[in-house]
Amino acid sequence: MSEAKKAAGINCPPAPGKIAALVRQILVELGENPDREGLRKTPERFEKVLCHLTSGYRQDPAHVLNAAVFEVPYDQMVVVRDIEVFSLCEHHLLPFFGSCHVGYIPRRRVIGLSKIARLVNLYARRLQLQERLTRQIAEALDEQIQPEGVGVVIEARHLCMIMRGVEKQHSRAVTSTMLGVFRENKNTREEFLALIQAPREARL
Repeated sequence: MSEAKKAAGINCPPAPGKIAALVRQILVELGENPDREGLRKTPERFEKVLCHLTSGYRQDPAHVLNAAVFEVPYDQMVVVRDIEVFSLCEHHLLPFFGSCHVGYIPRRRVIGLSKIARLVNLYARRLQLQERLTRQIAEALDEQIQPEGVGVVIEARHLCMIMRGVEKQHSRAVTSTMLGVFRENKNTREEFLALIQAPREARL
């Protein structure tokens, strides 16, 4: 069974209130009073937020994309850049956030532009590593529409580096996955990288 099919069967929370009860216990262990006014509903709120931020486990990329795949005689590069990304680092459960840029060259089939952003959200709403997130987006798009090639670049800031550890406030991580002609053809790759780096004024 594929990862997506397994994920589609996961309910969240597994039992309503179970995560909230665990959060309540964490508050006690931290020396807090979970019954004080400011914290009284925090466990339930956290349960709802966590379920939302991990909702990608319960979505199938094929289902998200297949409804918006169209036969179009277009064979030039398609790029959607500056897609906002918010995810949770699986090592510390702290957020990382930034921008995702996706490009592909169609082979008979194109995909609705909004679905690319939905695909990014699907994988971002899981406990993630930025490197894996980048690869999963590219491979899912490649599998679903079988283009000539796919390129994905993510630039993100990680709170696990900003708030703790080395505490580098302005650090960014940049990851990329290149498939097909984006990997094999230097000119194609350079065109994609130039498009995602172009100043905003030049693109309007």
